[in-house]
Amino acid sequence: MNVDELVAVDVHVHVEVGADGHLSLPQHLMSGSAAYFKVAERTKTVAEIAAYYRERRMAAVVFTVDAGSATGHPPIASEEIAAACAEHPDVLIPFASVDPWRGKAAVRQARALIEKYGVRGFKFHPGLQAFHPNDPVAYPLYEVLAEHGTIALFHSGQTGIGAGLPGGGGIRLKYANPLLVDDVAVDFPELPIILAHPSFPWQDEALAVATHKPTVHIDLSGWSPKYFPPQLVRYANTLLRDKVLFGSDFPVLTPDRWLADFDTLEIKPEVRPMILRDNAVRLLRLADA
Repeated sequence: MNVDELVAVDVHVHVEVGADGHLSLPQHLMSGSAAYFKVAERTKTVAEIAAYYRERRMAAVVFTVDAGSATGHPPIASEEIAAACAEHPDVLIPFASVDPWRGKAAVRQARALIEKYGVRGFKFHPGLQAFHPNDPVAYPLYEVLAEHGTIALFHSGQTGIGAGLPGGGGIRLKYANPLLVDDVAVDFPELPIILAHPSFPWQDEALAVATHKPTVHIDLSGWSPKYFPPQLVRYANTLLRDKVLFGSDFPVLTPDRWLADFDTLEIKPEVRPMILRDNAVRLLRLADA
């Protein structure tokens, strides 16, 4: 990966279909999410995602979510995604996902994904996976990540998954309060953490955690920048200028749409490339690679 040629690094890209056509979520959640975001249902493979970002001279962090215990739906294997990413190292950065409720098996899988498959981080979706980030059940996983300097990326705030479905598709928003991740940052002070999304309705809590804990970052995925809360823009321009990251939430929000709206945002000229590329290059150690 030639980082000098990249115009941006998208740190939040979902793989929603496996090589065999298996979907990342149950069909009712996939359909509900597509309706909520007003997009067609998504079926891009890892290779198609690579081509999409290569055309735009961007790198992409890609992952799925393993919520098998909570949903009863088998995930796309993170091993499959990592192996596919290895065929496109010029544009793709593999993250993984493991189900915290699988206990020791999840810990063994996480270690193998790091050591054998070279994944650079893990995506956790507390609402979809039905766990509090500070639940001790997940702490053995965090220990493995911290040991290897591997990033933990947590969904935070409301989710489009299940939105509008009866009972929200069974997804409880309480798990996604970023203050729960504050405990993780205290108990694992060397663990690099990303809070994904503007954390509605807990935006101020996310900003507080990110300013207080040195290892906590915020990605801007899942929302068009024109809807960002004013305090998020203010902190991105000032106190958190080196800790805020571009993310789209592709395929529900494309980088083209996100970047077009970002162009209209009042971001200082010197901060703009930090958000779009430089902060991610440093956090992901892309220059070292």
